[in-house]
Amino acid sequence: MIWLYRLLFLPLLLLASPYYLWRMRRRGGYAEGFQGRFGAVPELPARRPGMRRIWLQAVSVGEVLAVAPLLEAFQRDGCTEVYLSTTTSTGYRLAREKYAGLTIGIGYFPLDFWLFSARAWRRVAPDLAILMEGERWPEHVHQAARRGVPVVSINARLSDRSFRRSRRYRLFLRPLARGLTQVLCASRRDEQRFRTLGFPAGKLRTTGNLKLDVRIPPLAEEARARLRRELGLGPGLLLLGSSTWPGEDEPLLAALRTARAGGRSVSLLLVPRHAERREELRALLERSGCSFHFRSAGPAPGEVDVAVGDTTGELRAFTQLADVVFVGKSLAPHDGGQTPVEAAVLGKPVIHGPHMTNFREIIRTLSEAGAVRRVETPAELAAAAVELLADPGQRARLAAAARGWHEINRGATERTLQAINALLPARA
Repeated sequence: MIWLYRLLFLPLLLLASPYYLWRMRRRGGYAEGFQGRFGAVPELPARRPGMRRIWLQAVSVGEVLAVAPLLEAFQRDGCTEVYLSTTTSTGYRLAREKYAGLTIGIGYFPLDFWLFSARAWRRVAPDLAILMEGERWPEHVHQAARRGVPVVSINARLSDRSFRRSRRYRLFLRPLARGLTQVLCASRRDEQRFRTLGFPAGKLRTTGNLKLDVRIPPLAEEARARLRRELGLGPGLLLLGSSTWPGEDEPLLAALRTARAGGRSVSLLLVPRHAERREELRALLERSGCSFHFRSAGPAPGEVDVAVGDTTGELRAFTQLADVVFVGKSLAPHDGGQTPVEAAVLGKPVIHGPHMTNFREIIRTLSEAGAVRRVETPAELAAAAVELLADPGQRARLAAAARGWHEINRGATERTLQAINALLPARA
C-alpha cells in the first residue's frame, strides 16, 4: 500500500501545488526555513549520552500553544530532548519565539514524500515520534516503522468532515492504523470514531484534550492598560470578535452601533483568523464610518471605535481585555468553528454560532455547564452581544460557569505524559 501512496503522491502534489503556493504567498512568512519542507532539517546538536530524543509535530498556532506543558515537562525530566516541527508559517514563527529554550531545534515538517521524509528521519533520528491532533502521515509513519521507532498520536481527534472522508477511504487507512503505536484520543467520541474506522482497540485510549489544560498567565494591570492604549481602546466595555471569518464582522459592528446608541461606552476588537484579510476589513470599516486602527501598524495615535488585531500570537492577551467574546467560523456559510477554550479558561462570556463541529464535544460540555450562549444568525449575534453588554449579572454567571467547567476538565497533560513515557526507553 505504501508504494501506491508514493506513486500517487507526486502527481497529486503537482495538481494541488498552484492552490497551496497561492495560499502561501497570500499568507507570507515562508521564506525562512522553508527548505525543511524538502527534508532539510536544521542542524541539530549531537545527542548527549543517555538522552532520549522526540520528534514532535504540531501543525499551527493552536497546536503549538497546546504543547507548551509537554515541552516544559520534558525539559524538567533532564533526559529528554525535543525537535519540534510545524506546518504553517504562523506556527513556525510562534514556535521560534516561545520554544527556542525548550527544544533542540525547530523546523518545518517535510512533505510526506519518500525522499523528503527519509532525509528528515536520518537527520532527526528520534527514539519516539509524536503527531498532534489530526496529523496522520503514511510515509512518516512508514519511516518510523522501518527504524523500529514508536509513533504516538496525541490529542487525536476526528472532525465530522474528517470522519466522513475517512469512512469513505477506510481501506487505505489500514496500514496507518497498524503503523501507529498508540492513539491518545481527545474525547470518548473520538475514540469511538477511530474504533469504527478499524483502529485496533488495544491502541486506543482517551486521555482528554490537552487544550483544556492550557495555562494563560494573567496580564498585570499595567500591561493591560498599556495594551489597551496601543490598540486605541478607550475606557468602557470591550466586545471581541475572536478569529472571525468573512461575514462575521458585520453583526459585531452592528452590535457596537446599537450598544453605543443605547448610551453604553463600548469598543470593538476584531481579530481575523487570517491576517491577509486586512484590506477586506479596511474596506468594511471605511464603509461603516467607524474610526479604526490595525495592530500591525504599531501603537494607535489615539482612541478608536474599532481595533483590528491582525498579528500572530496575541489572541490570548487580547481575550483578557474582553468583556464579551464571539467565537468565529461558527456562522453560516462557515463550518467547524474556532476554539472557545482560551476564552472559557479566562472566564469570559462566550457567544458562538451553530456550526462548531470541530469542537463538538467541547461545546457540548460548555453548553451543559451553562457557560456559553448559542446564536443561529448574524442578527441573533448582534442582539445577544448587545444584551450581554447591557447585563453584568448575565456576564458574571457565564464567566463563573466557564471557570467551573475548566476546573473539572483538566488533567489531560499528565495522562498524556504517562502514556508517552511508557513508550520511551528509560535511557537512549
